Amino acid sequence: MSMFQHEYADVNGVRLHYVTAGKGRLILFVHGFPEFWYEWKDQLREFGRDYQAVALDMRGYNLSSKPAEVEQYRMKYLVEDLRALAEHLGHKKFILVGHDWGGAVCWSFPLYHPDLLEKLIIINSPHPITFTRELRENPAQQKASQYMLMFRSPQAESILSADDYGELRRRVLYWGGQKSAFTEEDQKAYLEAWSQPGALTGGLNYYRAARVGPPVTPGGMESRKSARDLYLEPIRVPTLVIWGEQDTALLTGNLDGLEPYVADLTIKRIPEGSHWVVHEVPELISFYIREFITA
Repeated sequence: MSMFQHEYADVNGVRLHYVTAGKGRLILFVHGFPEFWYEWKDQLREFGRDYQAVALDMRGYNLSSKPAEVEQYRMKYLVEDLRALAEHLGHKKFILVGHDWGGAVCWSFPLYHPDLLEKLIIINSPHPITFTRELRENPAQQKASQYMLMFRSPQAESILSADDYGELRRRVLYWGGQKSAFTEEDQKAYLEAWSQPGALTGGLNYYRAARVGPPVTPGGMESRKSARDLYLEPIRVPTLVIWGEQDTALLTGNLDGLEPYVADLTIKRIPEGSHWVVHEVPELISFYIREFITA
């Protein structure tokens, strides 16, 4: 990884650690839970050849600041982190790529700053409107999302960190009872990132701040502003959605009926891919991204 440069930016009241490779137009990669910049190492190598490819540690993760207040993990702060980082890097417009929680922030970014984006790429992260619908109406998604309630609980840190992060290793580094696409080097890097003081709580605070999850009582949804109210206008930034169809946490129903909310939409399905499709088929992910952004 000799082409990678590790840097810090003091923006939006926090210090963000990021890794940058190459020069040119900015393509910014945003990780999910419980990952960190390392999720995008293969894409940094690929796009660092002809772009400035940047992957950050989101606030709360790894080497970035970890605000103590749950309120500091609300969406408006996460979006502003990305905008401020792009400004810090000297770019007025850029390409944005996000997975999981990173994808959730990326879905929200054009709501605040549509003129700053050239293109938007989302990987296994549902649009807020379709996800709200699936949580309300789809029993399979409700069941698949039960883990979110545990992640929001006060016991989440102790459950996930027990036995040397055994539960996190099972959920991420292994899935379906079999070893996934994570090498021994990858596993070591993830354990080191999870062990950073406050990092596990920082990541879990995304769930707590958003109060996201299935109904706590049958037939009910928690009282919060409807996603539909926030997304009255469709996203007009050209958008690519890549989806590993074997995702057991975020089901493919989240893709149904997406077109009204994204004016210029391309969907690429990867039938054999899981939620961790970025790790499983990194070359295919990079191919789809490059094909889309150069079209």
